[in-house]
Amino acid sequence: MVERVKLTTEQQRLIAKNKPLIQLLNSAVHSDGEIRALLSEITGEKIDASNEIRLPFFTDNGFNTHLGKRIFINTGVTFADLGGIYIDDDVLIGPGASLLSVNHPLKPAFRHEMELQPVHVKRNAWIGAGARILPGVTIGENAVVGAGAVVTKDIPDNTVAVGVPAFVKNFI
Repeated sequence: MVERVKLTTEQQRLIAKNKPLIQLLNSAVHSDGEIRALLSEITGEKIDASNEIRLPFFTDNGFNTHLGKRIFINTGVTFADLGGIYIDDDVLIGPGASLLSVNHPLKPAFRHEMELQPVHVKRNAWIGAGARILPGVTIGENAVVGAGAVVTKDIPDNTVAVGVPAFVKNFI
């Protein structure tokens, strides 16, 4: 279901709090522990020591990102997380991928509102370099999304999806 919203006062406060932290994350050299500490502060959840996040890492808000364990996020990944981004254990995300949980209505009169739908990447999935995961999509367990794919619909467990728009090409 698409939820249409305008930012609440609390969301605006969290965005203002996180903006300098996100800038700091990407503007200096940090150890893996420092990266996890900054991301823990940004997300409001402890980032497990088994996770590796390569910088730069971009997020518009950060407070609605939820990461499991043993996750690898390569360089240049973007999360638009206001609608929620849920990454299960053992997920790989390739360089330059984007996970987007926010959209805007097509009608011009409502365009400044936001439509929120969560993105969920299930256990052991692999998102290829430059892939785009659009709002409301679930990537199935063990699924692979090929490099450059634009995923507009759910991808089933144990499949390989490629293309624009993405389609299931193979079963694993």
